Amino acid sequence: ETALKLPSEHQYGNGVAIFTRNGHAAREFAARVNVGMVGINVPIPVPVAYHTFGGWKRSAFGDINQHGMEGVRFWTKTKTVTQRWPDGSATGENAFVIPTMG
Repeated sequence: ETALKLPSEHQYGNGVAIFTRNGHAAREFAARVNVGMVGINVPIPVPVAYHTFGGWKRSAFGDINQHGMEGVRFWTKTKTVTQRWPDGSATGENAFVIPTMG
């Protein structure tokens, strides 16, 4: 409850990250936290520049969100959830890799 309260009540509501091995806790946190971007097992909600920005409250500017279908987003409230579930392999064979076209 404390982890939910601090970012949810902050005036900016931009983003938050949580690190856990508990899938239920992660899903519950992502659904209930009142911010625009949620990172699960990643250090920041948006790890690279080409991911969309989804700030809420005072972290957004103007009437619309910064990317995407502006006409739809004007009337909706989007939440971006970025997740990573490493298995703890000692060899690193399941390490995070950014997909490429090659």
